[in-house]
Amino acid sequence: MEVEKFCVAARTRLGYAFGMALIRVISGAEQVATRLREMILGGHWRGELPGICSLAAELGVNHKTVAAALRQLEASGLLATRGPGRRRQIQLPSGKPVQRRLQVAVLLGEEVDCRLDYMVELRHRLVEAGHVAFHPPKYMVDLGMDVQRIARLVERTRADAWVVMAGSREVLEWFAGQPVPALALFGRRGGLPIAAVGPDMPPKYVEVTRELLKLGHRRIVLLARPRRRLPVPGAAERAFISEMHSHGVALSDYNLPSWDDEIESLHQRLHSLFKVTPPTALIVDEAQLYNAAYHFLACRGLQVPRDVSLVCAGGSTDFDWCRPTVSQIRWDSRPVVERVVRWAENVATGKKDLHQTLTRTEFVAGGTIGPVATAV
Repeated sequence: MEVEKFCVAARTRLGYAFGMALIRVISGAEQVATRLREMILGGHWRGELPGICSLAAELGVNHKTVAAALRQLEASGLLATRGPGRRRQIQLPSGKPVQRRLQVAVLLGEEVDCRLDYMVELRHRLVEAGHVAFHPPKYMVDLGMDVQRIARLVERTRADAWVVMAGSREVLEWFAGQPVPALALFGRRGGLPIAAVGPDMPPKYVEVTRELLKLGHRRIVLLARPRRRLPVPGAAERAFISEMHSHGVALSDYNLPSWDDEIESLHQRLHSLFKVTPPTALIVDEAQLYNAAYHFLACRGLQVPRDVSLVCAGGSTDFDWCRPTVSQIRWDSRPVVERVVRWAENVATGKKDLHQTLTRTEFVAGGTIGPVATAV
């Protein structure tokens, strides 16, 4: 106590010595009251406030400090008492929009997605907007993209809203039918009553395919994950098929091969493709698949693009370090992140948002495609 009196006196003397207004030092109760006011106006609680002990535990302060803070909020009219042993009623100012603090579950395809630059940015932006963003303990690949298993995960997870990354048609259909708000981040979302955002890929698939055909390629293989092929090919895959057909190229399962969503299955499929009639060009739909295909070709002594042209349909900033430059379909992730944050704000304020947004894409020809080798 004596030390505190000494500090107050010292601050007073310094203030007068320099002819300045004194800096007001707020008490712990005032700090807690300010924090509680922000949380109430931000929609963290609705209707009534938890008890003093619960608030003290959540804020990590003494219950006497919380009690003093609540008395200040009562005096300001933000809270109303309802008698001993009863919780305080929240009284929002008239015209103040109620915005909840959402628990946003971001359901990813697989663990590697956690490290994507735009996924890290998305989590940060949601937190900055006042929400809690987290990844459930399981990924869709772990659950075999099985709707029933995903439904059980959703049931066990406390969340106010879901962001579903690269979901299959069946998974997104299930989310579209649930009462909890959901947004499809990429995935087979076309025509479903669900909010969505993703790059506009089909036109660029046409551009890539056309460029490869112009370079003399006919044995072009598109490596796409099962969720992009089943139960029927997606819009981008259909654009590839249509462009090949328009140039008179007869297609078969060779051009859009099947494989399970597992590493070993991918490599087995690559081995079978190059066993008899090797492709002259590969289009792969994600950066990790591109890296796997590039490594496979290098191990077989095949050079890119001399022996095989290689295109990644999902660009990555990691490719900026590659020489020759990687041929890729690139898109800016910032509009995607912005759209998800706006959707979360709409959900938090009770607005229904089922708008589906397409963002711009760009085909970068790069240095990993070239004319068909003369020996082919």
